[in-house]
Amino acid sequence: MPEQPFDHDTNEAISSDSLTVEQAIANLQGEDLGLRVYAAWWLGRFRVDEPLAIDILITALDDEADRTEAGGYPLRRNAARALGKLGDRRAVPALIQALSCSDFYVREAAAQSLELLGDPSGIPALLALLQDQIPGTLPAPEPPYLVQPYDAILEALGTLQAGAAVPLIVPFLQHEIPRIQYAAARALYQLTPDPREASQYGDRLVAALAGDELQLRRAALADLGAIGYLAAAEPIAQTLAENSLKLIALKGLLETQIQQRQPPGLNEGAIRVMALMDELL
Repeated sequence: MPEQPFDHDTNEAISSDSLTVEQAIANLQGEDLGLRVYAAWWLGRFRVDEPLAIDILITALDDEADRTEAGGYPLRRNAARALGKLGDRRAVPALIQALSCSDFYVREAAAQSLELLGDPSGIPALLALLQDQIPGTLPAPEPPYLVQPYDAILEALGTLQAGAAVPLIVPFLQHEIPRIQYAAARALYQLTPDPREASQYGDRLVAALAGDELQLRRAALADLGAIGYLAAAEPIAQTLAENSLKLIALKGLLETQIQQRQPPGLNEGAIRVMALMDELL
C-alpha cells in the first residue's frame, strides 16, 4: 500500500494528487516547515528527477530550521531518502556529509540512499561510521538505542562491494539484535566470491524464516530477495508471512536468475521461481 502522509492539524490524509511538481518545488523553498517536509517526501515518492528539485533537496540536507525538541531533523531525513530514490549521483557528496549528522535517522537515510545510488565513493565514510569514528553523532532516540544505524550501513557496504569491510562485518553476525545479524549475513553473502562459501550466509537467512517473530521473518525475506539466493526459493514461498512480501522476495530471486541466464531462454532456476510466484498469486 502506498505511503500516505497525514496533516497533523486536521488528522486527515493528504492526497497525493494535491501537488504538482512546480508546487512541490516551490513549497520546498518556502517558509512553511510542514509543507517543506511533505514536499521532500512527495518528490521522492513520485520520483521527480527535475534538476532543480535535486538541487533543492541537496540544499535541504543542511537545513537548520526544521528541528524537533529531541534534536532530530525531519526535513533532512526526507530529503536524504528522496535523493536516493531520484538516482542522481550529484547527491553523493552531500549524502556522504550527511553521514556525520547528529540525527540517527538522517544517517540511516543517507546510508540507504548511498546504497541506492551505487557510488563506491561513499565506502570510506560508511566504514568510519560502522566503527563509530565520526564525532558528533547521537544514538537512536528510542530502544534499543543503537549507536549507529548498523543494518543500513552493512547493507550499503554489501551492495557497494566493499570487500575491505569483511573483517569489520563478521563480528556483527553475533550482534544482540537479530536484524543486524541478518544485515551482516546479507553483506557477507554479497562480498564472498566463492558461491559455496557464500552459501553459509544465505543459509543463515533461510533459517531466520522459521523464527517466531513476524517482523524478523519479514526482514529475512527482504534480505534474501536482495541477494537473490536461489536456495531460499521454496522456504520463502512457505514462510509464515504476507504473500505480497514473499512475492517481492521471489522477484529478487527471479531478477538474479534472469541476469545469469544464457539467451535465448530462461534457466531452470528462473522457471522454478516463476512457478512458485504463480502459486502465490
